Amino acid sequence: MAYLGVALLLLALRRARMAQAAATGLVWGVAFFLPHVYWVIHATGALVPWIALSMMQALYIAGFTAAWTVTRRAAWVGTRPVVQACLAAVIWVAVEQLRASWPFGGFPWGMLAFSQTDAPLVRLAPYGGEVLVSAVVVFIGALLTWAWTRRSQVATAMGAAAAGLILALGPGLLPLDDKAEVGTLRVGAVQGNVPQLGAEWAVQAREVTANHTRGTRRLVEEVGDRLDLVLWPESAADIDPRTDDAQAALVEAAARAAGAPVLLGTQRFPTGQDIRYNELVLWQEGGPVGGAYAKQHPVPFGEYMPYRDLFRRITPLVDRVSTDMAAGRGPGLMPIPVERLSREVEAAVGICFEVAYAGLIREGVVGGGELIIIPTNNASFGDSPESTQQLAMSRFRAVEHGRATVQVSTVGVSGIILPDGSVVERTGLFTAEEMTATLPLRTSLTPAARLGTLPTVAVWVVAAVGVAAGVLSRRGRGHSAGGPARRRTATLSEGRAREDLTAPVSLVTGH
Repeated sequence: MAYLGVALLLLALRRARMAQAAATGLVWGVAFFLPHVYWVIHATGALVPWIALSMMQALYIAGFTAAWTVTRRAAWVGTRPVVQACLAAVIWVAVEQLRASWPFGGFPWGMLAFSQTDAPLVRLAPYGGEVLVSAVVVFIGALLTWAWTRRSQVATAMGAAAAGLILALGPGLLPLDDKAEVGTLRVGAVQGNVPQLGAEWAVQAREVTANHTRGTRRLVEEVGDRLDLVLWPESAADIDPRTDDAQAALVEAAARAAGAPVLLGTQRFPTGQDIRYNELVLWQEGGPVGGAYAKQHPVPFGEYMPYRDLFRRITPLVDRVSTDMAAGRGPGLMPIPVERLSREVEAAVGICFEVAYAGLIREGVVGGGELIIIPTNNASFGDSPESTQQLAMSRFRAVEHGRATVQVSTVGVSGIILPDGSVVERTGLFTAEEMTATLPLRTSLTPAARLGTLPTVAVWVVAAVGVAAGVLSRRGRGHSAGGPARRRTATLSEGRAREDLTAPVSLVTGH
């Protein structure tokens, strides 16, 4: 459906001028993002944040449609349908990458690439990441548009449709290497669930930790002492066990029962500072070991409030974020001592929404991560599809980097994912469940990991060149058409000629 959605958008733009194109893109964007991020209502209990976020994201789609309308006016674009399709893909991805990075660090939700985790196209992820996969989705959509508008020319239409079909299915033949390279890790993941809302915060927080301790014991009863690592989710111990004896006793009991380290999520409130850190801590029997990983990309308006005084004038909801979360420093890596392997296993980690940010996960993998771990807390999002959208991103990262990946949530959906993106275990929503798997550890880097930000920079440069060419072409045509007096007195035939010169070049007709 992603291909069809893009095709219909391009079809709607075929004769649009820039203002009309921008309006069309805005409508398309609103129609997509309003249902896509409906979970914002669950998280905030209000309509304003949901509408504001959806409109902000839809403006980027409007930016794409306006930029594409300008670009296709360039003479070297208008007569070459394949070039048009390529530039449509490049400009889409350039705007998509901008949306994923700005403002406030961006919001990558809704990338076309994330729609492909059950499609053959996901196998392109190791070669070019989000940039390549999203670009091919748009290119296929452009081919479908071309096939439809040339349907009276049967050979041309069938050729375009066939090319789109080959592009959509062909990547399924690409191999994915998912074999262990440096041993395996026996992992258990605990989804402890949360109590019903209504109790005082501290009481609930302690009950959540107790739930995960009980889940660890059930896990051990099922598999015995054959675990190298037990994973708890983000916020499994929101009251810091490093400073609270009762919490420490619960975590210690779990580590002792498992006979393995427990990686858990907690909150740290620095003394004398009105901030907090969202951290991952490794706890072995006897206490915490090593350093902590602090979330590098707190969610604006959810975990910290930018320009609080300004936004307070718009809505009192800003003060629901009473203590701003500060960003951690350092790569997303956690060294995990594994007695069976007689060494430390490096895990690339990202907390919750951080899975959406390609650069952050890549940093951990390039730094030595042998698997990817995504602890998350989806309790605020109700029974919405937010958690399954997040699982799709985790699957994409697994394929992109050729790493086994575990997403473990307080309430679900949690999943264990192999390096080829297949989900071997998955939990439900608002259930207490445990998962186990023996995961391959890998150190080789995919081309996508090696390329880093190069594909993003490349599409930005090409898109800028394309838009500039369209702007210059439009100015040149406006100059050659003569001044206002000439346009008012032109003959009918001259008017038609001028209309041909100034009409937007169509992706689907090549005029």
